[in-house]
Amino acid sequence: MKDITVDQWKAQIAEDANAAILDVRTQDEVDEGMIEGAAHIDIFMGQGFIDAVEQLDKSKNYYIYCRSGGRSGQACQIMGQLGFKTTYNLVGGYTAWDALNK
Repeated sequence: MKDITVDQWKAQIAEDANAAILDVRTQDEVDEGMIEGAAHIDIFMGQGFIDAVEQLDKSKNYYIYCRSGGRSGQACQIMGQLGFKTTYNLVGGYTAWDALNK
């Protein structure tokens, strides 16, 4: 897992043909807006989150975000334990993304 800023996120995704974006917020948060192209798996689903993540392609580079960066950091750690090699945590989460993209 690596923590990256919004600017680093944008630059890396633009160059990464193997990128996958994952939103781990609640449905209510997603309903307020999300990063284009993101898949949504709520980390609060517990075992359901793990089951859903296990279905993902482990060869992809995952760019993961939540509201502020805490839950996405946890998701990166869980995914690392499940065998995912490359995960990036968006520092400041969707809040930082939204502030820079208004």
